[in-house]
Amino acid sequence: MLRDITLGQYYQADSIIHRLDPRVKLGSTILFIISLFVFDGAAAYAVAAVFLAIVIKLSKVPFRFMVKGMKAIAFLLLITVVFNLFLTPGEPLAAVWRLTITKEGLQLSVLLAIRLSFLIIGSSIMTLTTTPNQLTDGLEKMLGPLKKVKVPVHEIAMMMSIALRFIPILMEETDKIMKAQLARCADFESGNIIKKAKSLVPLLVPLFISAFRRANDLAMAMEARCYRGGEHRTKMKPLHYARKDFIAYAVVLCYLAIGVAAGHLQAILPEIMKIA
Repeated sequence: MLRDITLGQYYQADSIIHRLDPRVKLGSTILFIISLFVFDGAAAYAVAAVFLAIVIKLSKVPFRFMVKGMKAIAFLLLITVVFNLFLTPGEPLAAVWRLTITKEGLQLSVLLAIRLSFLIIGSSIMTLTTTPNQLTDGLEKMLGPLKKVKVPVHEIAMMMSIALRFIPILMEETDKIMKAQLARCADFESGNIIKKAKSLVPLLVPLFISAFRRANDLAMAMEARCYRGGEHRTKMKPLHYARKDFIAYAVVLCYLAIGVAAGHLQAILPEIMKIA
């Protein structure tokens, strides 16, 4: 399960998505996430699915590798679907014991499942095709105007980059500790919820110690190299927009326009059919 977490990992490949400016990928990801909550109707989400499939194809990252990241949120996804399925009032469709499945609950559950799935996959594309250094540079450049109001933009970008970079490291550390505890006859599977929670103590204690040790080592390494934040720092590879980046922005804007238009068309189509 731990190896299935893809957030924060980078997949090396030679694709047009990898070569895009990190600012384009950050901005496009934000717009894609916003679109998932703005779009309305099956037609709009079909447009989002086609757009996401094209981006995955262009990224040259295996689809099965992206889907692995969904396993980590399968439980959260299941809880979301079940709660909305049974607790949303509306037109009854079926009854399970004292709980009733409604038409509105079914529609909302499917909608939330699609939104959450697309959100995770879309975010994974950004991290899988962008190195932590590129993410830091892109985020710092995008938030650059906030420096005028004394916001520590470089430090914020650095913290987010380090946090993303530490995710796969901590997952690998957790896997090693778990294997070591299993070799000592530890049991993480059997028993009720309380027993399973208690069995995680021998796993969490060394993990926290290792995380604090790594954080301390990183802080000492930065101090030893006289790191003093982002003031007067230059870039080895400054970010510059290229033609492909402007084309990518145009494609994303076209996607948003088509998605909104598809949603409105689906909404007014029954009225048009009645008039006809």
